[in-house]
Amino acid sequence: MSEKYEALKLDNQLCFPLYTASRLVIQRYQPMLKDLDLTYPQYLVLMVLWEKDEVNLSAIAEKLQLQSNTLTPLLKRLQQRGFLDRQRSETDERNIVITLTEKGKNLKEKACEIPALLAGQLPLSKEDANELYRLLYKIIENMNEK
Repeated sequence: MSEKYEALKLDNQLCFPLYTASRLVIQRYQPMLKDLDLTYPQYLVLMVLWEKDEVNLSAIAEKLQLQSNTLTPLLKRLQQRGFLDRQRSETDERNIVITLTEKGKNLKEKACEIPALLAGQLPLSKEDANELYRLLYKIIENMNEK
């Protein structure tokens, strides 16, 4: 392959190992989340709510960097399963306020061990994991500025 096309090699793409690592890490979550009967995106939504309950849909969308039209079906499924409630804001009907139900709050206790279980499956030292975390958030922050 000529030098002109060297940049097109899959092994020379940063996006490919990022994509593959992400997919593989999410696969490791699946057995743990299956015990909770959650998908990974549902787990992300619940983590946002466990951190701060009673938030607007837009706050969840911003935190997860997802569009509200992507989140709405997720939230509806979580509501149907009794984990959260969605209500129009009393002060501004354009806003949807999301709150955890008791069932959603109780699930937090069952999910507490997931981060440590996953960390134990990653082939990284604590220092390497911290460095990767720092670099990934650097990429995210810089990409969001553009």
